[in-house]
Amino acid sequence: MPDSPPLGRRERKKAATRQAIADAALALFLAHGFERVSVRDIADRADVSTTTLFAHFPSKEALVFDREEEVEAALTAAVRERPDDQSVVEALRAHALTSWAPIASDPRLRQFTALVDRTPALREYAERMWLRHADALGTAIAEELGRETDDLACSALARFVLEVPTLTKGRPDPRAAVETVFDLLLHGWRSQFDTKGGVG
Repeated sequence: MPDSPPLGRRERKKAATRQAIADAALALFLAHGFERVSVRDIADRADVSTTTLFAHFPSKEALVFDREEEVEAALTAAVRERPDDQSVVEALRAHALTSWAPIASDPRLRQFTALVDRTPALREYAERMWLRHADALGTAIAEELGRETDDLACSALARFVLEVPTLTKGRPDPRAAVETVFDLLLHGWRSQFDTKGGVG
């Protein structure tokens, strides 16, 4: 895949402002709670106007999930831009190992997860976001395999893959956990439970 062209000065400034707003929001939310922090508090902390804040983020909840579009774009790119000799599942395994496994061991993840879990508005937003990502990934997989966009197998694979961060969270070896999940996707339940009394 060719390298992206370098950002211009205006784009770099815009990206820096967006990151500063997101960083200020998360710091305030973790310190005081989502409900107790206003948009004005965040704008003041980031030294921007509320108009500028909303130019970058459509809602208060979006401030917490500031990488939503980037995450979805990376997911679909992992499928669409994979090497010709790489399967869809192996492409998604590689993406999970490089993008998700390092995050699973980040000490800040526990704080972030706790913030979302204790805030109903954030839980609802996260669920809607998860479904959007699943739909986008399922569509990308179906298109790559020449199937209908609502193909059940492609939709199921997308949803299973998107559970990987949750399944690997808190594991002592996140990379090994990712490998186990994708081995299951590739080889099925019987490879994991092929003894008497196992599944199936």
